[in-house]
Amino acid sequence: MDEQQINEFFGDGQDTGFGTGWWSGILAVFFGVLAFGGVLCLHFPQFLSTPEMRVYYPMHLIRMGIETAIWAALIFGVLSAILRSKKVLGFSGMLLAGAAAALGGSSVPINEPLTNGPAIGLDWFLLDLFLMALIYVPVERLWPQYPKQGTFRKQWTLDVIYFMSTHLPIQILSFLVLLPATQATHYLAIPVVANFIAALPLLIQFLLAVLVADLAEWLTHYALHKVPFLWRFHSIHHSSKELDWLAGSRSHFLDDTLVRGFVLVPMMLAFSQTVILIYLIFVTLHATLTHCNFRPTVKWLEPLLVVPRYHHWHHSSQKEAIDKNFAIHFPWIDRLFGTYYCPSEWPEQYGLDGEVIPQGFVRQTFEPFIKPNARLKP
Repeated sequence: MDEQQINEFFGDGQDTGFGTGWWSGILAVFFGVLAFGGVLCLHFPQFLSTPEMRVYYPMHLIRMGIETAIWAALIFGVLSAILRSKKVLGFSGMLLAGAAAALGGSSVPINEPLTNGPAIGLDWFLLDLFLMALIYVPVERLWPQYPKQGTFRKQWTLDVIYFMSTHLPIQILSFLVLLPATQATHYLAIPVVANFIAALPLLIQFLLAVLVADLAEWLTHYALHKVPFLWRFHSIHHSSKELDWLAGSRSHFLDDTLVRGFVLVPMMLAFSQTVILIYLIFVTLHATLTHCNFRPTVKWLEPLLVVPRYHHWHHSSQKEAIDKNFAIHFPWIDRLFGTYYCPSEWPEQYGLDGEVIPQGFVRQTFEPFIKPNARLKP
């Protein structure tokens, strides 16, 4: 079922505003997916849950969350079915909630001893999906820069697949990301530097970590744009013609691995695991925000911290904006390297400049290894 068929199956051409049953139907399916996935993780924790995260789970809160998600899916599903002429969304949410409850709901016991063996990471996918959607969907709907751009804009299903592809094989991707950094620590570690930084206040350590990471990000990002072979992979990230919180997930696994891997090299050489963890939380939230369809800004903050309009210009296909704004956190780094561009208005167009990339996730995953992007004839 392609994107158009999905939209036709769930949609009915009615108004999608508040009180029409549309958003209650969306919430029913959303909470239904969370509930059903959470129950599956309880049934198959060894295979579906991430070993590194299990020790941090407050299981009583996890079970309470699953129970809440089941009831939320049922309530929103009933509300949507009452308000909307087409009942597919509401019934889908209720079906998922019913399936979760039938499988034991939040009371499924975990009897087997868990080891650090291979796992898919469904738990990490569900938690991140819940938090990102909870934070960014409301702000995009309440304060959008482009009000006509809907939550389910063109190619949203492709970006959902990319979101899944960076979360479910978490152990494989983590190994690939950490490999350069772990190797570098064997040969390049300077304990005196690490000990000096560790003695500084935590806030100073964090700000230094953001600076070091952004300098590494700028260099890696610049290479992804300027080296033709690497651009084949990075161009997929730039193929989005509409930006929102989910569009930031559209990234080839090689692109993602290179950026994260080489940013972590100086981080692991200089900073403690605590500081790195704080930075990883920060970059996840901040990088997602910069892709958002989110209009408000703070004028005095714009020269100091990357905001959505600044990063949107990086994604613009307008001639004057191409190969600009490589920094992810600090725009003044681009000023230092001569790659700064941020007029007061927003871009009028996004995407690639005269290039054609493969269509679909599978082709976009494999074809960059074997051939360059095609170019449109003038």
